This record gives sequence, structure tokens and C-alpha cells, in this order.
Amino acid sequence: MIFEENTRVKNPLNIDIRVASCYPNIYRTAMSSLGYQIIYGMINDREDSWCERVIYPSSRSIESNSPLIDFDIISFTIHYEEDYFNLLKMLKSGQIPIDKNKRDNSYPLIIAGGPCATSNPLPISQFVDMFIIGEAEVMLNNVLDLYKELKNPKEEIANFLEIHGVYIPNHHVKRGILRNMDKAYHITNPIITKTENKEYLPVFSNSILLNISRGCTRGCRFCMSGYVYRPIRETSINKLIKIAIKSRESTGLNKISLIGFAASDYSKIDQLISKLRDLNFQISTPSLRIETINPETLQNLAESGLKTITLAPESIYSLRKSLNKNIHDAELYKVIEDTISLNFNIKLYYLIGIMNETNEDIKELSEHIKYINSLKNNKNNGNKSIKFSVNPLIPKPHTPLQWESYDIKDIKRKIKYLRNDLKNITIKFDSAKMGLIQYVLSTKGSEVGDLIKNSIDYNNNQNIILNQWKKYNQGYKLDDELPWDEINVGINKNFLIQERQKILNHERTPWCKNNCYQCGSC
Repeated sequence: MIFEENTRVKNPLNIDIRVASCYPNIYRTAMSSLGYQIIYGMINDREDSWCERVIYPSSRSIESNSPLIDFDIISFTIHYEEDYFNLLKMLKSGQIPIDKNKRDNSYPLIIAGGPCATSNPLPISQFVDMFIIGEAEVMLNNVLDLYKELKNPKEEIANFLEIHGVYIPNHHVKRGILRNMDKAYHITNPIITKTENKEYLPVFSNSILLNISRGCTRGCRFCMSGYVYRPIRETSINKLIKIAIKSRESTGLNKISLIGFAASDYSKIDQLISKLRDLNFQISTPSLRIETINPETLQNLAESGLKTITLAPESIYSLRKSLNKNIHDAELYKVIEDTISLNFNIKLYYLIGIMNETNEDIKELSEHIKYINSLKNNKNNGNKSIKFSVNPLIPKPHTPLQWESYDIKDIKRKIKYLRNDLKNITIKFDSAKMGLIQYVLSTKGSEVGDLIKNSIDYNNNQNIILNQWKKYNQGYKLDDELPWDEINVGINKNFLIQERQKILNHERTPWCKNNCYQCGSC
């Protein structure tokens, strides 16, 4: 059983717009999403609107147990392409026709946003009326204001195109992002989940989600979010301290999770952690960048109560460099040794299926993982663990890899080798089959809409449906028209072509903090 604090309940007779904020994944994942909570807070701060949460697999709201059909707007926040299936299941369970051309004006307006919708919404354009491209703060209130003004919002949907960041297929759009993070919507009264079942607790447990930054300009060539949400924008330390104090006063929470693409890239991270520690906050962070971790940062995090450090070396050095992560093995090993000496658990993430990757590279990767695993035996680590995760690299829109194909046979072969060679090591392998499905959902257009829809009825016959997915595993030529070409995220395509060539040449592009490479985002 779950109990919640700080939920927002209103009288539906006193409001103009009822919004169902849907998350097509489980409760634990939904309540770990800062963006999902921002939408909830922003809408409920309006006197004319009430936002309720609907979280998969339910199709009824948490706040009032209302069915989806009772709402004016149904909004989906999508962080993972595989959640497209759950989106359709929620509509179907809610007695709402899946195809938008089968819904008349009596049905709610259905919109979607989040990283997946921002990068390439075309695969689900058959089901969703319109999309939010970018960050919600920029356009959400404008969308709700216009909804109130229109007599029939669904019939007059083209009017929403006047709002910066709103996308309807066959129209060009430019993403909307917030330039000044001090003016972002910062949550100071988060929902607190109370339950004895740990499966329902948010990933960061009950903590203050402190949004220290957005965007990243490191230029890792496989990272969609790193391109889509450029440039990096930081919240000032003074603002962050005020938010932390106010949040503790309103909730009693003392644990802070630092939310950003990489907390250690925050320009004043040690100063921030030190000030939060002086105020007796416990601090955690989802991930750290290897090249910006130093002993002081690790010591501060250890003293604040953090138990696990997450790192992403990605691959062996030569391939790591080609992906624009110029981290030498010696640097990586030093960080791991420092981490072990402070008694942290460690999680490390790797990719396979990288351009230029050879059989010898996979053998070297295996030896690399063996060596890192052996480091835990060099010092007294208090029985702390080192865990590894190996995942297929999925080409993503708006990155230098957006033209690439997906070779499922090659991925399966590499996983089989690594699994056999690393039998005695704690290591998790993502499915090559799910990698194929994610590839198709990421890089194809509206032509896969029926495939997605039909797949939700194939739960017991995955082999048959997989053959249909394999038809879409081909990449694109550099001069091909791409499904997401109508989406302008501020990145110059010629820049991406240059970066792709640098992958093949194993060349790096230094961090643009001090150099501009004319990518287009600024």
C-alpha cells in the first residue's frame, strides 16, 4: 500500500481545465522524474486548472480515481521509446480510441512531450494530437491559456502552432528551451511516497530533487540528450541553497539528489556540496563524469552519506575517444581506486556495437572489465561491490550516429562472447532484440505506427512480430531526408556530418566550454 504527502486535490466544479498527466511506466520511475513533477506543479499552481497523475498500468488518476475520458487534456511524458507500447495500452484501457483519426471532438486532446517526443515524435504521430518540443516551462502555460480561449480546441488545433515549441506533423518547429535556470520551475514541495514496498519507492528515495543544470556540451557523439538540450545552463548556487532550505522547511526531507546531465560538470560543484553539507544535508547524485571527479568531490559525497558511484567509461580507450570521451585508462583506474578506497559501491556502464568496433576490441573490452573487477581486491573495500552493465549502442536522432543501421546478429554475437568470457563477474547485458526495437522506435517515422499498434497484441508471440521489426533495421544515406527533419533542435546537420567523420578517424572535438564549433545551439 502507498501513502502520499503533498498531492494536490481541487474541486473540479471550480476549475476550467482538467489535465491527466500520464507516465507510461511504473510508479517508481514516474516519481523519479523531475520533469514529470515539474508539469504537475506548474499546472496545479494555476487556479483555473487541476493536474492529476495517471501512471501505468492504471488508466485512472491517483488523485480522484477518474477515468481518462473525464479529462480535457491527456498529457504523456515520455523518457523511453519502449514506453510507446504502454502509452497505447493506457489509451486502450481508458476506452479511448488509439488512432487519432478515430477520435471525434468529444474525446480529450492528447499531447506528448519529453526527450523522445522532442527528438522524433513521428513513430507515435498516428496516436497523439500534438507534441511539446523542448522544455515544458517555455510553452505549457501558453498551451493552457489558448486551450481556454478556443471554442473547440481539437477542431481548431492548428491555432496551437502559433506557440513556440508546439509541433503537429507536416509543420516545421523549433524546440523551446529555458535560457536562465534561475527562472526555471524549481520544486520546493515534492510529493513524498510512504510505503513498506521498496518497489514503489522513487529511485532517489524520498529526496529533494535539486535541478543544478540542464544541457551538456561535452559532445559525446552517441548521446541524444547532449545534442537536443544544448547548451549547458546552470542554476546559481544562491538559488539552489534557497530551494534546498525552502524544500526542507516544507517537507522535512534532508536528502538532496543533484539533478543534471552530470553533477560533477557543475562549475562550482565542490562549493555547492560543501555549503549543503554545512547545512547538514545528505547528498546523492545519479552519475558523475570521470574526467571531472576529484578526491575532494568523492570525499564530500562520502561524508554526506552517498553509498554508490555510477560511472560510464563506455568502452576501451580507442573507441571511447572516437565517441568523444577522451578519458585515458589510467585516469579511469585512478578514479575507481579512489572510489574503492572510500568504500563506495560502483556501477559502470559500457556500450557495444560502436562504429569501427572489431572483434579484437571486444576481446580487449573483456580484459578491461576483468582488470577493473580485480581492483576491488587491491584494498579493503568493506565488501562493497563493482557491477557492470553492457548495452547495445542505439543510434539516435540529432546525433552524429543518426544515419547508422542496427546489426542484431553482430550484437548477439558480441554479447555471447562477453557473457562466456566474464562468467564470474557481476554483469548485466541488455537484450539485442530490445535494442532492435528501440532502434526502430528511435529512428523511423510514421510508417511504423501500425507496427507499434499491432505489437501490443503480440505478448505471447514475440518471434513472429520480431521479423516485422527486422524490416526496419537499415540506416540512411547522408543526403537522405530524415523523419525528424521538421524538428529543429538547434543543431546544424553539417556539424553532425563532420562529427560522424571524426568517429571514423578517431578524432576528438574538445569541450566547447572555451571553444565554439558552430554546432548551432547557441
